[in-house]
Amino acid sequence: MKVAAGQLAPTTYLAANRRTIETLVDEAAADNVDLLVLPEEAMLLADGVDLPLGDIARAEWGGFVEFVSGLAKRTGMAIIAAGYEGTDGDRPYNTIVAIDERGIERARYRKLHLYDAFAYRESDYVTPGDANPVVVELAGASVGLVNCYDLRFPELTRNLIDQGADLISVSAAWVSGAMKEDHWRTLLRARAIESTTWVVAAGSASPDCIGQSMVVDPFGIVRSSLGGETYGLAVSTVSQRRTDEVRAVLPVLENRRLNTSISL
Repeated sequence: MKVAAGQLAPTTYLAANRRTIETLVDEAAADNVDLLVLPEEAMLLADGVDLPLGDIARAEWGGFVEFVSGLAKRTGMAIIAAGYEGTDGDRPYNTIVAIDERGIERARYRKLHLYDAFAYRESDYVTPGDANPVVVELAGASVGLVNCYDLRFPELTRNLIDQGADLISVSAAWVSGAMKEDHWRTLLRARAIESTTWVVAAGSASPDCIGQSMVVDPFGIVRSSLGGETYGLAVSTVSQRRTDEVRAVLPVLENRRLNTSISL
């Protein structure tokens, strides 16, 4: 299966973001990509919007999902995209939607871990999700959905693996800063290595974010990557055969001894 992490610099202009996404989708389809992962906030950059974010999300989320679904159906390619889903209140969800190659929505994941760190408070304007982590079947693979700050919580990724995920999709707007690029690369490789799984990570390249989208194999080898460019695709072929090879020599999932049902 061929996968791609699509990198763009989302803006506060919904129409402009859609044009960029459509171009990325068409380029990925021309390269015979089966699954395209887009960054967090691909729909809309929240910082700097003129209207309340909750109002924009209520008005625009449904249209965004319909737009992505149309692209998936037209190209025959599964797409994972992210944006702001309206709620009854002022704070929308930060949501990832998974669309299959027929244009059918297969799952949505509302970000569990909001970015309340490094003197930033995402919870001031976003409602946290309250459901369990999500695994969805796309393009013949079981895909676990991760949203940005979730990456710092290894138990979430392990839960996805325990649900049967054989590929982890990460949509992120990883904010730049001291050690942040190093953390991003280290955490992506760690999630791949500790669960011997593929990781496809799409990073926003908006002004405050680092980009650096990449595909990491189950042994922690970066198979394709981008830098800070505002547009691009990191493309790689992923295979169950590679996963099986790594797990044969590094059976960490079989070797686990911690009984998580024990109450301390």
